[in-house]
Amino acid sequence: MIAKVRERLAVGKKAAQRFDRQRFNLRNLRKLNEPEVREQSQIGITNRFAALENLSDDEDVDRTWENIKGNIKTSATEDLGLHKLKQNKPWFDEECLGFLDQSKWAKMQWIQDPSQSKVDNLNSVRHEVSRHFRKKKKAYLRATIEELKINSKIQNIWDLYRGINDFKKGYQPRCNIVKDEKGNLVADSHSIAAR
Repeated sequence: MIAKVRERLAVGKKAAQRFDRQRFNLRNLRKLNEPEVREQSQIGITNRFAALENLSDDEDVDRTWENIKGNIKTSATEDLGLHKLKQNKPWFDEECLGFLDQSKWAKMQWIQDPSQSKVDNLNSVRHEVSRHFRKKKKAYLRATIEELKINSKIQNIWDLYRGINDFKKGYQPRCNIVKDEKGNLVADSHSIAAR
Protein backbone atom coordinates (compact mmCIF):
# COMPACT_ATOMS: atom_id res chain seq x y z
CA MET A 1 0.00 0.00 0.00
CA ILE A 2 1.38 3.39 -1.00
CA ALA A 3 0.26 6.50 0.80
CA LYS A 4 1.14 10.11 0.36
CA VAL A 5 1.74 11.95 3.58
CA ARG A 6 1.68 15.70 3.60
CA GLU A 7 2.85 17.45 6.69
CA ARG A 8 3.24 21.10 7.59
CA LEU A 9 5.52 22.33 10.25
CA ALA A 10 4.92 25.74 11.77
CA VAL A 11 8.01 26.97 13.51
CA GLY A 12 8.36 30.54 14.66
CA LYS A 13 11.62 32.20 15.44
CA LYS A 14 12.24 32.78 19.07
CA ALA A 15 12.28 36.38 20.19
CA ALA A 16 15.86 35.96 21.33
CA GLN A 17 16.93 34.90 17.85
CA ARG A 18 15.06 37.72 16.14
CA PHE A 19 16.23 40.52 18.39
CA ASP A 20 19.71 39.25 19.24
CA ARG A 21 21.31 41.67 16.82
CA GLN A 22 21.36 45.04 18.44
CA ARG A 23 22.59 48.14 16.72
CA PHE A 24 24.37 50.56 18.97
CA ASN A 25 24.22 54.26 18.33
CA LEU A 26 27.64 54.88 16.83
CA ARG A 27 27.08 58.63 16.75
CA ASN A 28 27.51 58.60 20.51
CA LEU A 29 31.02 57.19 20.15
CA ARG A 30 32.26 60.77 20.11
CA LYS A 31 31.02 61.09 23.68
CA LEU A 32 33.62 58.52 24.70
CA ASN A 33 36.35 60.99 23.71
CA GLU A 34 35.32 63.17 26.64
CA PRO A 35 37.41 62.21 29.70
CA GLU A 36 34.52 62.12 32.20
CA VAL A 37 32.33 59.91 30.02
CA ARG A 38 35.22 57.58 29.15
CA GLU A 39 36.18 57.25 32.81
CA GLN A 40 32.61 56.50 33.82
CA SER A 41 32.31 53.89 31.05
CA GLN A 42 35.56 52.21 32.09
CA ILE A 43 34.44 52.07 35.73
CA GLY A 44 31.14 50.48 34.69
CA ILE A 45 32.87 47.81 32.60
CA THR A 46 35.46 46.99 35.30
CA ASN A 47 32.69 46.68 37.89
CA ARG A 48 30.81 44.25 35.68
CA PHE A 49 33.91 42.12 35.08
CA ALA A 50 34.80 42.23 38.79
CA ALA A 51 31.43 40.62 39.45
CA LEU A 52 32.30 37.94 36.87
CA GLU A 53 35.54 37.08 38.68
CA ASN A 54 33.57 36.16 41.79
CA LEU A 55 31.80 33.37 39.90
CA SER A 56 33.00 29.82 40.34
CA ASP A 57 35.55 28.38 37.92
CA ASP A 58 33.66 25.12 37.38
CA GLU A 59 31.19 26.76 34.96
CA ASP A 60 31.45 25.73 31.35
CA VAL A 61 33.05 27.92 28.72
CA ASP A 62 29.78 28.69 26.91
CA ARG A 63 28.12 30.05 30.05
CA THR A 64 31.18 32.19 30.85
CA TRP A 65 31.22 33.55 27.31
CA GLU A 66 27.51 34.41 27.51
CA ASN A 67 28.16 36.32 30.74
CA ILE A 68 31.04 38.26 29.18
CA LYS A 69 29.03 39.03 26.04
CA GLY A 70 26.04 40.14 28.10
CA ASN A 71 28.21 42.44 30.22
CA ILE A 72 29.76 44.07 27.17
CA LYS A 73 26.35 44.54 25.52
CA THR A 74 24.74 46.06 28.60
CA SER A 75 27.69 48.40 29.10
CA ALA A 76 27.55 49.50 25.47
CA THR A 77 23.77 49.98 25.72
CA GLU A 78 24.11 52.14 28.80
CA ASP A 79 26.98 54.22 27.41
CA LEU A 80 26.06 54.49 23.72
CA GLY A 81 22.37 53.73 23.61
CA LEU A 82 20.65 51.72 20.90
CA HIS A 83 20.30 52.97 17.34
CA LYS A 84 16.65 53.62 16.55
CA LEU A 85 15.71 52.79 13.00
CA LYS A 86 13.87 55.46 11.08
CA GLN A 87 10.18 54.82 10.61
CA ASN A 88 9.38 54.70 6.89
CA LYS A 89 5.65 54.41 7.50
CA PRO A 90 4.66 57.11 10.00
CA TRP A 91 1.01 56.06 9.83
CA PHE A 92 1.85 52.58 11.19
CA ASP A 93 1.01 52.70 14.92
CA GLU A 94 0.18 50.31 17.77
CA GLU A 95 -3.30 49.67 16.42
CA CYS A 96 -1.84 48.58 13.08
CA LEU A 97 0.59 46.34 14.94
CA GLY A 98 -2.35 44.67 16.68
CA PHE A 99 -4.05 44.06 13.34
CA LEU A 100 -0.81 42.62 11.95
CA ASP A 101 -0.51 40.24 14.91
CA GLN A 102 -4.11 39.18 14.37
CA SER A 103 -3.32 38.36 10.75
CA LYS A 104 -0.24 36.36 11.73
CA TRP A 105 -2.25 34.41 14.29
CA ALA A 106 -4.91 33.57 11.69
CA LYS A 107 -2.20 32.38 9.30
CA MET A 108 -0.66 30.16 11.99
CA GLN A 109 -4.08 28.68 12.68
CA TRP A 110 -4.52 27.95 8.97
CA ILE A 111 -1.05 26.35 8.73
CA GLN A 112 -1.81 24.05 11.66
CA ASP A 113 -5.24 23.06 10.34
CA PRO A 114 -5.78 23.81 6.62
CA SER A 115 -9.56 23.37 6.68
CA GLN A 116 -11.94 25.51 4.63
CA SER A 117 -13.18 27.40 7.69
CA LYS A 118 -9.61 28.41 8.56
CA VAL A 119 -9.03 29.55 4.97
CA ASP A 120 -12.20 31.65 5.07
CA ASN A 121 -11.18 33.10 8.44
CA LEU A 122 -7.70 33.93 7.13
CA ASN A 123 -9.11 35.65 4.04
CA SER A 124 -11.58 37.72 6.07
CA VAL A 125 -8.88 38.75 8.55
CA ARG A 126 -6.52 39.71 5.73
CA HIS A 127 -9.30 41.72 4.10
CA GLU A 128 -9.98 43.59 7.36
CA VAL A 129 -6.28 44.23 7.95
CA SER A 130 -5.63 45.56 4.46
CA ARG A 131 -8.73 47.76 4.66
CA HIS A 132 -7.56 49.17 7.99
CA PHE A 133 -4.07 49.83 6.59
CA ARG A 134 -5.54 51.60 3.54
CA LYS A 135 -7.69 53.82 5.78
CA LYS A 136 -4.74 54.71 8.00
CA LYS A 137 -2.52 55.51 5.04
CA LYS A 138 -5.22 57.59 3.35
CA ALA A 139 -5.81 59.59 6.55
CA TYR A 140 -2.06 60.19 6.87
CA LEU A 141 -1.83 61.36 3.25
CA ARG A 142 -4.78 63.72 3.73
CA ALA A 143 -3.16 65.23 6.81
CA THR A 144 0.13 65.64 4.96
CA ILE A 145 -1.58 67.32 2.00
CA GLU A 146 -3.39 69.68 4.37
CA GLU A 147 -0.07 70.52 5.99
CA LEU A 148 1.40 71.26 2.55
CA LYS A 149 -1.57 73.53 1.76
CA ILE A 150 -1.02 75.42 5.01
CA ASN A 151 2.71 75.76 4.27
CA SER A 152 1.84 77.13 0.83
CA LYS A 153 -0.62 79.69 2.24
CA ILE A 154 1.73 80.99 4.93
CA GLN A 155 4.68 81.11 2.50
CA ASN A 156 6.71 78.47 4.36
CA ILE A 157 8.56 77.45 1.20
CA TRP A 158 11.25 75.31 2.87
CA ASP A 159 8.78 72.87 4.47
CA LEU A 160 6.54 72.98 1.40
CA TYR A 161 9.23 71.78 -0.99
CA ARG A 162 10.60 69.26 1.51
CA GLY A 163 7.12 67.71 1.73
CA ILE A 164 6.69 67.77 -2.04
CA ASN A 165 10.03 66.06 -2.55
CA ASP A 166 9.10 63.38 0.00
CA PHE A 167 5.99 62.67 -2.07
CA LYS A 168 7.81 62.65 -5.38
CA LYS A 169 10.83 60.61 -4.38
CA GLY A 170 9.27 58.28 -1.85
CA TYR A 171 11.57 56.02 0.12
CA GLN A 172 15.21 56.29 -0.92
CA PRO A 173 17.55 53.64 0.53
CA ARG A 174 20.77 54.97 1.95
CA CYS A 175 23.90 54.02 0.09
CA ASN A 176 27.02 54.29 2.23
CA ILE A 177 29.80 53.86 -0.31
CA VAL A 178 32.83 56.14 -0.30
CA LYS A 179 36.04 56.22 -2.30
CA ASP A 180 39.27 55.86 -0.36
CA GLU A 181 42.62 57.55 -1.10
CA LYS A 182 43.43 55.04 -3.85
CA GLY A 183 40.07 55.47 -5.57
CA ASN A 184 38.66 52.11 -4.45
CA LEU A 185 35.05 51.91 -3.31
CA VAL A 186 34.68 51.29 0.43
CA ALA A 187 31.35 50.06 1.82
CA ASP A 188 32.43 48.91 5.28
CA SER A 189 31.14 51.28 7.97
CA HIS A 190 34.30 50.94 10.07
CA SER A 191 36.51 51.84 7.10
CA ILE A 192 34.29 54.82 6.27
CA ALA A 193 34.45 56.03 9.87
CA ALA A 194 38.24 55.63 9.91
CA ARG A 195 38.55 57.68 6.74
